[in-house]
Amino acid sequence: MGLGPRSPYKVGRRFPAGGKRGRGAKGSGRPSPGRERQPRPPPVGPSERASDSHPHLSPEALGYFRRALSALKEAPETGEERDLMVHNIMKEVEAQALALSTNRTGSEMLQELLGFSPLKPLCRVWAALRSNLRTVACHRCGVHVLQSALLQLPRLLGSAAEEEEKEEDGNDGSTETLEELVLGLAAEVCDDFLFYCGDTHGSFVVRTLLQVLGGTILESERARPRGSQSSEAQRAPARECKPADFEVPETFLNCLQDLSSCFLKDIAVFITDKISSFCLQVALQVLHCKLPQFCAYLCNAVISYLSTRSSSVDGSPLLLFLRDQTSSRLLEQVLLVLEPPRLQSLFEEHLQGQLQTLAAHPIANFPLQRLLDAVTTPELLSPVFEELSPVLEAVLAQGHPGVVIALVGACRRVGAYQAKVLQLLLEAFHCAEPSSRQLACVPLFATLMAYEVYYGLTEEEGAVPAEHQVETASARALGDVTVLGSLLLQHLLHFSTPGLVLQSLGGLTGPQLLALAQSPAGSHVLDAILTSPSVTRKQRRRVLQNLKGQYVALACSRHGSRVLDAIWIGAALGARKEIAAELGEKNQELIRDPFGHHVARNVALTTFLKRREAWEQQQGAVAKRRRALNSILED
Repeated sequence: MGLGPRSPYKVGRRFPAGGKRGRGAKGSGRPSPGRERQPRPPPVGPSERASDSHPHLSPEALGYFRRALSALKEAPETGEERDLMVHNIMKEVEAQALALSTNRTGSEMLQELLGFSPLKPLCRVWAALRSNLRTVACHRCGVHVLQSALLQLPRLLGSAAEEEEKEEDGNDGSTETLEELVLGLAAEVCDDFLFYCGDTHGSFVVRTLLQVLGGTILESERARPRGSQSSEAQRAPARECKPADFEVPETFLNCLQDLSSCFLKDIAVFITDKISSFCLQVALQVLHCKLPQFCAYLCNAVISYLSTRSSSVDGSPLLLFLRDQTSSRLLEQVLLVLEPPRLQSLFEEHLQGQLQTLAAHPIANFPLQRLLDAVTTPELLSPVFEELSPVLEAVLAQGHPGVVIALVGACRRVGAYQAKVLQLLLEAFHCAEPSSRQLACVPLFATLMAYEVYYGLTEEEGAVPAEHQVETASARALGDVTVLGSLLLQHLLHFSTPGLVLQSLGGLTGPQLLALAQSPAGSHVLDAILTSPSVTRKQRRRVLQNLKGQYVALACSRHGSRVLDAIWIGAALGARKEIAAELGEKNQELIRDPFGHHVARNVALTTFLKRREAWEQQQGAVAKRRRALNSILED
């Protein structure tokens, strides 16, 4: 986003969209599997012995496991044949577990095979790898196998299958239970905790182990690409561990606390080392959900340590660490998990009076955003708002719009300062005066551009701002909607009185509103209109009526079709008739379109065109059920 000529800050095309933090990994392709139904076991011979530190996986063995995985995918989901096939394959896996784990292609296949494995075979494979834990955990491929094994616990731990297999194998004491294997892994990690947390690959095992011990799989970890896996394999853990929380025995929570206590022994390392710090961040998230008292204790230890370091010239020593790339990430997590009273005292002791400086810093503005995300009380919002409100335009000009969006989000959450922050936004985007400019606030907020920049105006310093020209604005295509601009509008639409924003949305032409709905980020603004409790049905209808004549284009768009589905769900019978009638005029076009044919099916367009009376009865019954459900939910 850029500032107009009247701004004391540097003029540009737009206010900078803000820095990005994070990293991603791309998966690699995998050879296409064979199609044999019952693969033969690989030959065992001297070729499988390796001269290097890792066992060698022969081409024959690799081919066998590739065919085995393919056959398993094609087999029926249940049945004796499948059970026998899984048993035979996992027996071969057990014999070559280490070689598979340290082979790039083999490790990818092993991860998928673990997803099919019953309890006992998985335990045997785990036990086979345990004697080489350090080798596997610190190997770029082996680490993903250990993670995948750990991520099977939501599926297997405490299941009825475990009890049945215990009874069947009651006389077999050679195989440890899954619980014993996990606790054994935790004990080995605990014995060399600093090493595993500091290793690039081993730290992933520690982070997954912490989550499993706590019985919760964090969303960020479920969505994380698994190194060299293919896209198909990357999606598998998310399906396997769909529930975010699962039941764990009391021994796991005790072990979680013991393992987390290890952070206290070398807390300086976990604060300053980039790799090790990630483990502490995950631990804080898990402890916040499962052991909040110990989480508070760990947070106090971090804050206490940082507060006693060398003092900063402008205040608390904590400010130095907020500006550091590594420790600031840890402090972000600390701010998010602190309880409100402790957060209030932290602000008063270390941060009060420094927020404007933090907002301008290229690194420290991120922990400030997390502080704003954690604000839940008027007592904390009041001093924070008073300190940041005078510099909103400057913060935007410095390229840190995330701070402004987080402040608006805090006002929405707490329910205070909403009118004031909206007025400040209008002033920052140069559309507060004259009042006619306020009608243009939605395009400006969505694109993060000041009024003069968005409309290409040139105004001299001190000149009276020109009136908003509706005709010019209507003829202009909507600019590119940014993600942060979309978030800003979503927050504003959830304010208690979103009338001004709705008025600006109602002033958009049909093509402009269509462009907003078709945008990946802008489509969520339409979602907010449909879901915000502050938007009345009349206001919603007034905005959406501008989409008349655009329904076909909306239906044939990836994001627009999703918006149209949401509109359809909440539409009354009369509105549904209008939508169906307009879509019916382009029925063949919709059927041929990859997105449009889904909309046509949801609308029951064929029934509407051929059997109108049956369609109306069907839609009336749907509306009646929806009203009944709403009345139950309201009660």
